[in-house]
Amino acid sequence: MTGDSNVNFTVLHRTCKLVVLLCLLHISVTLVFYLRSFDIRLAFVQNQQSHKPKDLTTSKILKDVELTEQDSVQPRKVSGVVDVANVSEEIKILGNCPETSPLLVGPLRIEFSTPVNLDMVRNENPNVKTGGRFKPSNCIALQKVAIIIPFRNREEHLKFWLYYLHPILQRQQLDYGVYVINQDDNEVFNRAKLLNVGYAEALKEYDYGCFIFSDVDLIPMDDRNTYKCFSQPRHLSVSMDKFGFRLPYNQYFGGVSSMSKEQYLKINGFPNNYWGWGGEDDDIYNRLNIKGMSISRPSGPIGKCRMIRHERDAKNDPNPQRFDRIAHTRDTMQVDGINSLSYKVVRVEKEQLYTKISVDLGKPSQ
Repeated sequence: MTGDSNVNFTVLHRTCKLVVLLCLLHISVTLVFYLRSFDIRLAFVQNQQSHKPKDLTTSKILKDVELTEQDSVQPRKVSGVVDVANVSEEIKILGNCPETSPLLVGPLRIEFSTPVNLDMVRNENPNVKTGGRFKPSNCIALQKVAIIIPFRNREEHLKFWLYYLHPILQRQQLDYGVYVINQDDNEVFNRAKLLNVGYAEALKEYDYGCFIFSDVDLIPMDDRNTYKCFSQPRHLSVSMDKFGFRLPYNQYFGGVSSMSKEQYLKINGFPNNYWGWGGEDDDIYNRLNIKGMSISRPSGPIGKCRMIRHERDAKNDPNPQRFDRIAHTRDTMQVDGINSLSYKVVRVEKEQLYTKISVDLGKPSQ
């Protein structure tokens, strides 16, 4: 019995020693791995401290991204802002403006009861540059638009137009310029010829591709009625209060309209021989129809506009020849238009809100 006890004790003693050895081995391995990981973390911290970032300046950023002259002219496809601490100026990479501006507000309240002060209009539109020029600062406008206004002795109407239209056009994110074409002679008023002059003079200043032809007394009542060009000539003043907010007839193309440069040249511009009130807008419609173009329009609610009430201007009586001329558009449009335009520039005045070009249109042909 004593012998068996000695044997059991010996086995238990060996087993305990083995367990102790295994525990020591486990502790040793754990300690080795811990020390190695500590060395790695220490080396990483030392490496980071030895590679501190240098101070970034605007010139350093420009060098790193290698902005060339071509890069600064060609619009990028991706828009965004590079934000860097301690940089005095943000470097903006501009993309195209969206097809529909996110700044639009929809229906507008248009009133003419309170006179407009132009100093106030200037102060409220600080981003409009000399000559009535504007372009968005945070994106590339999809169109370059010249707005042409035929004009004579309508200073009060022009103030209202500038007051309402500049904020609208800026919200529409257009690259635009406003050109007031003033008939500075004593002859009968000639709206269509003034529009031709506006087209020719605007192109001397900028590579416009779209032209808005607008009477000075018409104000849109919804900024979703975008003053830009479309695949077809666009009639913008489709729903005027003067006509009970209805289109007077399907062929009506008066008031405010838009054409691309290609569309305008396709019809040889506008007729130059409509002296006095009426007829030229119907002639323009005939030209479009003859050349196979159709008129596009916004919906009635979006196309609403208000007219500033006024008496008929002096030397703008109804044109007695208008019906005969309208009947012969097909015969005259190839020789009467932008290709036969003649006029004399009297003076050019660059205001902050618009460019005023005074012209002598000559005398009516017999």
